[in-house]
Amino acid sequence: MGAELTGVAQSLITTCRLHDINPYDYLVDVLQRVGQHPARDIGQLTPRCWKAHFADNPLRSDLYRFTQHSHS
Repeated sequence: MGAELTGVAQSLITTCRLHDINPYDYLVDVLQRVGQHPARDIGQLTPRCWKAHFADNPLRSDLYRFTQHSHS
């Protein structure tokens, strides 16, 4: 099971990189968005479609906001 989940994670990260997406930004956004996203539009959360719909304004973690303010 662990090897299978590792393979899924590596595949997702590789797909992000192939589409010139920062995997961290993608995962943070999708994990926050997935519970509120309409099931009929779940395809928008795949890396390729996510880039077109959400990459320009991804959801950020609280940690991101904290680190941005501490560098100002």
